[in-house]
Amino acid sequence: MRSAEPGEPADPAQPAEPKAPADPADPADPANPANPAEPIELAHPAEPEGPTPPDPHDGSPHDGSPPDGPSYDGPSYDGPPYATSLHHAPLYDEPRTSVAALSLRYRIAVALTLAVVAIAVCVHVGMVFLHVAPSNTLTKQHGKVVYDWINPEFEQNWMLFAPNPLQQDIAVQVRAQVSTADGGTRTTRWYDLSAQDGRAIDGNLLPSHTQQNELRRAWDFFVSTHDGQNRATNVRGSLAETYLRRILVLRLGRSDAAGSDGVVERVQARSRTTYVRPPKWSKEQVPDTPVYRELSWWSVPDGEAAGGVR
Repeated sequence: MRSAEPGEPADPAQPAEPKAPADPADPADPANPANPAEPIELAHPAEPEGPTPPDPHDGSPHDGSPPDGPSYDGPSYDGPPYATSLHHAPLYDEPRTSVAALSLRYRIAVALTLAVVAIAVCVHVGMVFLHVAPSNTLTKQHGKVVYDWINPEFEQNWMLFAPNPLQQDIAVQVRAQVSTADGGTRTTRWYDLSAQDGRAIDGNLLPSHTQQNELRRAWDFFVSTHDGQNRATNVRGSLAETYLRRILVLRLGRSDAAGSDGVVERVQARSRTTYVRPPKWSKEQVPDTPVYRELSWWSVPDGEAAGGVR
């Protein structure tokens, strides 16, 4: 049987000659990934020249001689020697935050501010304590100072725990005398200011202090400083009258009572008191008709009539 020429297909009936095994990779071949001919350069800190200090944990003698034991015949490492001790990076302080990060003068300013606030809080707490405490030597000597500090912004009383709560519904109403552009005058209708506050509070989860107490407290202030004939009973009567008049003028301005061409010249206030009906089991008798208390007409200064009051 003749052998197949180069380029001809091999005879399928003839068994193929076994191939010789490939030679193992030459260790010196640069293409061989396992070639250790060229050492790997590792970045290590430079070591001082001289013998390598012994490792205190390997039990070797401290004279620099190699330890006893079987020798290692593997490939040698020609790179720079490994470090025998750990080199730690320098430790830095953490950055300062909050007040410590401020400069000295700002820290002094913060300290002074905190001191002033602390003193103010202590003084306020002391004033409130003296106001609600029974009569004593301090309140007898400095009662006016305590009263001026507390009233009217921080008033404290025991009306919440009173055995006889208020049984009257007091509504404050106002009307105005307006001068028109043609030189005439007209009188407006009665505006129920308490009803306006009630509508503003109804359904409001967070009603303002003004809506709840401004008008009511102003009227209580006036009543407590005037008698039944609306005459002042003490030196604070004039202040109570001015305070109530300004609130009335502001409320009339919000309701546009004077119109676009009118000016409020005078105002008059009144209260409408309605008694709360007692329960059915009570024998108490109260009037069924409301009771009115009308004040005299008050002239409005030019500054208040023109909206100068804020």
